[in-house]
Amino acid sequence: MSTPMLLLTLLCGVITAVLVCVRRIPEGQAYTLRRVDGHMRTVGAGMHVVLPLIERVAHKIRLLGNVVDIAAPAADGNLRGRVYFQVLDAKRADAVIDGIADLLRARVPALVTQAAPDAGALKVELNRELNARGVLVTRVQLG
Repeated sequence: MSTPMLLLTLLCGVITAVLVCVRRIPEGQAYTLRRVDGHMRTVGAGMHVVLPLIERVAHKIRLLGNVVDIAAPAADGNLRGRVYFQVLDAKRADAVIDGIADLLRARVPALVTQAAPDAGALKVELNRELNARGVLVTRVQLG
């Protein structure tokens, strides 16, 4: 009599474990997973197995359509604008993704004071600095 109940309980436990381990990552995103031992792996869009007690999601990185608003005082008034960027390599960008907005907010006004506020030149200089970090600036809009 207890054998069917035991089998049903075990079956429910296995199904629950499988549902907890399978993670669906949306299109246009990448997740970086950190293990207990410090090892990191990056997974892209699709269905992936994540071991719940061994791995945790460190970052959910949007690959496209990221925007940072810039507002800073400048020599000729307030500097306002937007920087549009995309993540090319989620593994390299994982280290700076939490601070990318602060980095851009500090770097754009510094670049504007060094040279003429040309959006094309700003984009080239920002790409030169951020390319090694897996980030590509697609557009700089000053206004």
